[in-house]
Amino acid sequence: MRKTDAMDNRMEISNHQVTVPKAKLSSGSVVEKYPVMLDDGRTIVFISDKSRESEIRLRYALKKL
Repeated sequence: MRKTDAMDNRMEISNHQVTVPKAKLSSGSVVEKYPVMLDDGRTIVFISDKSRESEIRLRYALKKL
């Protein structure tokens, strides 16, 4: 590879990394979420609102039927 080819290749748009928005980066994060253990600890669901824990447990139990 010639030196000029390396310089041209570096300038191509396909070689530039796209910046990812912070909201998208934190979408899989469990920071500030509460774990709810279901099915004797075999399933863990992370929820953002602690007051909905009983609702989540009930939904999970109904889905298993």
